[in-house]
Amino acid sequence: MLHGFLNIAKPADVTSHDVVNVIRRLARQRRVGHAGTLDPLACGVLAIGLGHATRLIEYLADTRKTYRAGILLGRTTTTDDSAGDVLVERPVTTDGSEIRAALTHFSGAIAQVPPAYAAVHVAGTRAYVRARRGETVALAPRQVTIHRLNILEMDIPRLTLEVECSTGTYVRALARDLGEALGSGAHLEALTRTQVGPFALADAIPLHALADRVAESGWEAVLLPMEYPLRQWATRQLSAEETAQVLNGMRVTAPDVAREGGFARAYDPAGRLIAVLRAVNAAGPLWQPVKVFRYNP
Repeated sequence: MLHGFLNIAKPADVTSHDVVNVIRRLARQRRVGHAGTLDPLACGVLAIGLGHATRLIEYLADTRKTYRAGILLGRTTTTDDSAGDVLVERPVTTDGSEIRAALTHFSGAIAQVPPAYAAVHVAGTRAYVRARRGETVALAPRQVTIHRLNILEMDIPRLTLEVECSTGTYVRALARDLGEALGSGAHLEALTRTQVGPFALADAIPLHALADRVAESGWEAVLLPMEYPLRQWATRQLSAEETAQVLNGMRVTAPDVAREGGFARAYDPAGRLIAVLRAVNAAGPLWQPVKVFRYNP
């Protein structure tokens, strides 16, 4: 079984799950998953975990994501993007200074209501399923963080923004809310994800090129190591005895623990990542295994 991450450039008009299925067939294994769904119309970085790396995807949840967002002012849609039906069209009388002023209200921690056509659950059913049935979907606002919001291009009624944000941010909702703030309405016309934590679009492999890359150079040429998104963590090199202890869920000493609850990656004598450790204080600083990885001989 293959273990590691792929940095894939997802094309538009395919789902994130479609990408997973392509890689499952190519790798001939079921244990494949993605970190952070991209809407079918969106393109860009899709981090894919294979084998044991699927258990590390959750640690990408707190990483920042960066997008290039194309927004069209003057038109609202049912889905807050160009896939939906047009609801209202209004004249756009705003100018650049008004747009810049409005954007200042969308920086930092903000309350954002997800789009009606979102994957969040409402009473056990995804919101977009209810919306497609014609039901009225009332979603509660959630706090998200916009770390950076820059205007890249502006040709009113169109503008292109660079958005660096926390997980859970809907750029479609940002476009919708900006349009409402300007009094013209707006929707997201195009979206490219350019960064997910350490995964950058500049280094991503186009999905259509993956099979040829693997055929030419093998999986080792495209597969990133399991620890790739965990490089900022502390490391703990284990002895053979400690390796056996960790694989059995036992704690090991942690003389370099900086704070309780911090994480580290543990390596066996062969240099393989075999565990995720968490710092605990119990009769002295210790590393508690929270995930262990066993490899076939």
